[in-house]
Amino acid sequence: MQFYKYQGTGNDFIIIDDRSLTFQLDTAGIAQLCHRRFGIGADGLMLLQNETGYDFRMVYFNADGTEGTMCGNGGRCLVQFAAEQGIVQEKAHFIAMDGPHLAHITPETISLQMQDVANIAQHDDDYFTNTGSPHVVRYVQQVQFTDVKNIGAAIRYSEAYLGQNGTNVNFAEKLDPQTLFVRTYERGVEDETYSCGTGVTAAALVSNATKGMSSPIQIKTLGGELAVQFEGNSTDGYTQIFLIGPAKHVFTGEI
Repeated sequence: MQFYKYQGTGNDFIIIDDRSLTFQLDTAGIAQLCHRRFGIGADGLMLLQNETGYDFRMVYFNADGTEGTMCGNGGRCLVQFAAEQGIVQEKAHFIAMDGPHLAHITPETISLQMQDVANIAQHDDDYFTNTGSPHVVRYVQQVQFTDVKNIGAAIRYSEAYLGQNGTNVNFAEKLDPQTLFVRTYERGVEDETYSCGTGVTAAALVSNATKGMSSPIQIKTLGGELAVQFEGNSTDGYTQIFLIGPAKHVFTGEI
C-alpha cells in the first residue's frame, strides 16, 4: 500500500489514495502507522475517496486510530495532495464528516473554507466553540511557557466537556492587534501538536468576539504561520471563514 506524508505548519498526516476502496486497517493498525517510534509517525491519517457530486471525500482518523471530526490542516494537506495528483487544480470542492468544504489553491497556500460558526460560549474564564471540532480557548500570558500537555489534558477530560466526548484545548496569547500565538492540545493525539487548524480558527473567532481583533487574524504556531479570515460577529454568527497557510509533501513510501 502506497502512502504519502504531508504537513501543514508542522501538523503532519499520512495520506492514502483510497479511491479504489481497498483500505482495510482497523483502529489498532492506524494507530500503529501513526506511532512516532514504531510506525511512520503522524498526528493523523486521511483517506481520499470518490464521492458523487464532489471532487473527493475526506475521511480522517486521529493518531489513536479512532475516526475523527474535521481537521483543518488535514483538509488543507488533502487538497494539496489532490492537486498534486491532478484531481483538482485551482479549486477543490470536497466533503468531510462535518459537511462540504471549498478550497482555493495557489503555489504558496491552501485556503480552506471552514463551517459557519454560530455560537461562542463562556465557561468561567474559558471560551468554547465548535469549528468542525470542539475547542476550548484559554488566554494566557507567555504562552511559550504554558504546560500545554498537562493543563490541556485536565481540561480535555473534565466533566464540563464529557458531552462532547472531550474537547481540544487552545492556549492563546495576543501578541499585537492582529496576531495571536496559539498552542493546542489535541484529543485523539492526547498531546500538544505543532499546529491545529480548527483550533487556530476557534482562537481567531473568540479573539474577535472578546478582544475586538478584526479579520484577517495572523496566527503564530510552533510549526509556522497561518491566517484566519472571516465575516460576521459574535452576535450574528461567523461566515466565509477561511483557514490559510502552506501544505507540503514530505515524502512517499510503501507499507
